[in-house]
Amino acid sequence: MERAAHRPPNFLVIISDEHRKDALGCALHPLVHTPHLDRLAARGTRFTNAYTSSPMCVPTRAALACGDYVHRTGFWDSATPYDGSAATWMHRVRDAGHEMVSIGKLHFRSGEDDNGFSEEILPMHVVGGVGWMAALLREDPPAYDAAAELAADSGPGSSSYTDYDLAITAAATDWIAARRNAERPWAAFVSLVSPHFPLRAPQEFYNLYADADFDLEPQQLPDHPEIRNLARFFDYERHFTAETRHAAMAGYFGLTSFLDDCVGEILATLEESGQAEDTVILYLSDHGELLGDKGMWTKQVMYEASAGIPMILAGPGVPDGIVRNTAASIVDVAATALDVMLDTSDDSAPGLSLRQLAQDPDDADRTVLCEYHDGGSTTGAFMVRWGDWKYVCYPGMPPQLFNLAEDPSEDHDLGSDVSQRAAAARAEGASRLAAICDADAVNRQCFADQAARIEALGGIDVCRNAHLFNHTPTPAEQAAMREDGR
Repeated sequence: MERAAHRPPNFLVIISDEHRKDALGCALHPLVHTPHLDRLAARGTRFTNAYTSSPMCVPTRAALACGDYVHRTGFWDSATPYDGSAATWMHRVRDAGHEMVSIGKLHFRSGEDDNGFSEEILPMHVVGGVGWMAALLREDPPAYDAAAELAADSGPGSSSYTDYDLAITAAATDWIAARRNAERPWAAFVSLVSPHFPLRAPQEFYNLYADADFDLEPQQLPDHPEIRNLARFFDYERHFTAETRHAAMAGYFGLTSFLDDCVGEILATLEESGQAEDTVILYLSDHGELLGDKGMWTKQVMYEASAGIPMILAGPGVPDGIVRNTAASIVDVAATALDVMLDTSDDSAPGLSLRQLAQDPDDADRTVLCEYHDGGSTTGAFMVRWGDWKYVCYPGMPPQLFNLAEDPSEDHDLGSDVSQRAAAARAEGASRLAAICDADAVNRQCFADQAARIEALGGIDVCRNAHLFNHTPTPAEQAAMREDGR
């Protein structure tokens, strides 16, 4: 069916969970196989300096939906999920008369809230409508014994998460195929959970990396007080042996290729149904994965492997085969949706349309923000990125500073460097952060809000005795938990 000239394109967002930015063939990773994402990048624009809003699932997914910074949404942490109370780009697209569907993981409070969708298919929400209560106990955190599970549950084989991703992929392909002759544009938020741990990959994908020559030497933990606080709480590293480290790495990259295969099925259906030319496609992840970098695993910190994300945009109005170095952010997703679907913008929000950023020349002056106020931390972390520089503010603690052009592996922290150049860059970073927010005031507000949340949930003892877990159970697992009265 020929598309009417006034009809907006469709908008397909495919988001993964814990995909680090360098784990792409098109990013020249020496090992990883991601042929479908590589082809998407070849016919679109890849943003090399894209960042999450917070290196933790729940707050960053709320920021993505609201199109705003974590400290402005108030959905601070893994026990304060999005609850339908704030307007999102999903609401605006749906209320304009377009189909707006979610398929897969959302990590919002509940499907009983109005989350902005015409339909939620196979949604994963936080456990019990509350989430991970340990996130709130930052001043006196409980022991996180669940950290041992990461090393223990790695290797070849299926998991509840890979089974869930196969179900999400099947549901997404069925839904897209059914829109073959749709008279009105649609938007779909397809949310896969790979390569999030458990780092157990289906055998055929694990085999791609089973004999890979990984560097199995444990890395040294950075000498920064807040990084060490986080590493003490999320003490995954001490549970690894050389054998389990290799299995975890092979499992992670196997899951990345498995994810790529799922994306390939979805994109093939879009092509076969004749809708590819009329669909703007955005691929991204909610945050990265340290995978042993800096002596740490998973996320929670502002290093590139954790805070950086892959981001690829393709389709109508997007230049082909472009690599864009302008800093980009998850808050840009909302602005992109409004641009693509409604031909409008929101001047009150910090995001910019990625379609416009793809068309414009690189802008080294653009600043993006990432922040963390979640479990294991004793103070907030506020990262600003611009040009070659990354500045991280920790209220009450020393800052960090990196020049990513000269030091892409972030081995040389210039946070206390006495050189004039480093001092000028720190001042510039502090100024750019201050233009966005008062970090000290935000930090105080966050702790006050979390104290109120603790009381609302029944007090410190209730939060302390809540179940600690490494990953949110799938919808099927949560249903079984409810039946068992857990």
